Amino acid sequence: MPVQVFTLHEGSYSVDSTKKFIPFDSTKDNPKDRPASLFIHVQPFLIKLDDQLILLDTGLGYSDENGELHLHKNIKNAGFDPQDIDWVLMSHLHFDHSGGMVHHFGDKMELSFPNATYVMQRGEWQTAFTSASSSYHTPIFEFLQRNAQLKFVEDSGKLTHQISFEHTGAHCPDHQVFLIEDGIDKVFFGGDVLPEPEELIRKFIAKYDFDGRKAMELRAEFGKKAVQNNWKCLFYHSKYKSQAFIEMEGDRFKVV
Repeated sequence: MPVQVFTLHEGSYSVDSTKKFIPFDSTKDNPKDRPASLFIHVQPFLIKLDDQLILLDTGLGYSDENGELHLHKNIKNAGFDPQDIDWVLMSHLHFDHSGGMVHHFGDKMELSFPNATYVMQRGEWQTAFTSASSSYHTPIFEFLQRNAQLKFVEDSGKLTHQISFEHTGAHCPDHQVFLIEDGIDKVFFGGDVLPEPEELIRKFIAKYDFDGRKAMELRAEFGKKAVQNNWKCLFYHSKYKSQAFIEMEGDRFKVV
């Protein structure tokens, strides 16, 4: 069976200098009412690989009016049970990617995926405890440290014979990306080094990256590899195309 990929769309949000993510509905909300804000889309991915269920990043961890995680609801809508997730692969630990590792309800917290192994770069884990940045929500990681099955990786390598990770830095010092392959299909998750297909088409240095020039160079490098190796690319912050293949049109990338 081919690798199955499900986009788990958590919603669209505005975020300003306070680093608070406020739901944004383009059909009724006016962006002019939210000056100096970035508007982003958040969508983790679920992958069915043989008998394994893999989650790529975990979103903000927001719940509906009944207290159910949007992420859990999306996984159920895809036909799976959140209790059956085997791996939670983290590109990095900024809140919009890591909030859903836990489930807040009332004044309590529990693991969103109690039977999974949470995988992250050791350096990123250490940064999550020591950084002064509000992008890291330390209570989440303190709870994981006491309750979760954690696996720390370093540099680049293989998690299993089908799952590879590569330490990239660039967006934050210990960001990583993942390549999942079953011998036929190849699925690439670029996290926030390649969060949108538009960033392949437009070459620019982003202010939100720790090393903007390196991130720009990596986007081009991964784009070329995606063309050469027929990778399906997953775009965590894309507005229009969350899953796409990449082709070359002359010397420019084309998203298909």
